[in-house]
Amino acid sequence: MNLNKIPATVVTGFLGSGKTTLLAGMLRQVTGKRIAVIINEFGEQDIDSSLLRGCALDCDDGDDSPVEVEDGIYELANGCICCTVEEEFLPVMKQLVARRDDIDHILIETSGLALPKPLVQAFNWPEVRQHCTVDAIITVVDGPAVAAGRYASDIDKVEAQRRADDSLDHDPSLRELLDDQLSAADLVLVTKTDLLAPGDRERVEALVRARVPASVKTLFIDQSLAGDKAQLEALMGIGAASESHIDAIDNHHDRHHAEGAHHDHAHDNFDSCVIRLGEVDGEALTARLQALLQRHEIYRAKGFAALPGKPMRRVIQAVGERQEGYFDRLWRADEARQTQLVIIGKGLDSAALHAALADAEIATAR
Repeated sequence: MNLNKIPATVVTGFLGSGKTTLLAGMLRQVTGKRIAVIINEFGEQDIDSSLLRGCALDCDDGDDSPVEVEDGIYELANGCICCTVEEEFLPVMKQLVARRDDIDHILIETSGLALPKPLVQAFNWPEVRQHCTVDAIITVVDGPAVAAGRYASDIDKVEAQRRADDSLDHDPSLRELLDDQLSAADLVLVTKTDLLAPGDRERVEALVRARVPASVKTLFIDQSLAGDKAQLEALMGIGAASESHIDAIDNHHDRHHAEGAHHDHAHDNFDSCVIRLGEVDGEALTARLQALLQRHEIYRAKGFAALPGKPMRRVIQAVGERQEGYFDRLWRADEARQTQLVIIGKGLDSAALHAALADAEIATAR
């Protein structure tokens, strides 16, 4: 491998598997590197990029140069990245090549439906290959979902993303899609291990082992990885040069095309809305959002909450009926302390959702 090339880490996996958490940890912990980030996620709001941008801007903890993220995060929101390689991905890579003297590493987060192979093949295009290499393809797997045979933490959410993407040219089962994501992996990270019983872990190990070569390592991780600087730095120095052998990988998608299968998928109405509030009571917001998750067809809720007396904003994430929250960064002096949630689902009544959540708003903030 040419050591002068910019290494790129490709992170793939279903929605809810933990890709954004992993990238946020890298941006928080890995200092002294100028990192460009490419995000391919469905949604009208850039919540994921805001999470990553917040980590990178405010987590510099020394004299090392901070990660340049305001000009370094590129969002590809017009379709699944593997289906829009030429139209979406290559133009961004050309921009990064032009800025190569200012970049030490590239992190790429694919959508939950992306196939790694077409994306990595793009690194063999002459204008990219001369300057960039794929350091590794990391496939993130939701351990409890795989153990249960669902493969994704929220199947409805994955299907909603599938229906919402007009550019998608592949329509495999979740099992086939997971197979294809694993087949390209240089490293497999199985998340949420604290929720796995001993028998569950064995089932996940067997499934992964049957789909990856013995040389591909599988790590069972939990959220503590996001704070482990040494391990995160190690994930960015694998040196696999994945583009050199990607063509040899056999997957379901290639076989479907070879057999002349027709790739088509139904498109359904898919809703998203943005709820904006002032400062809120954190416990009340959690309770009211939980009630909404149980009563409505909500696939995903994600955003930030402003809590009175707290100098940091609180990240709110909900997948299915499971909520998570954590403080990610200080509020900036030039931004309004407001609560913002993006809710994605089907048949959503924005006004009703707003009214339900507004009960958690602190009266003096109205």
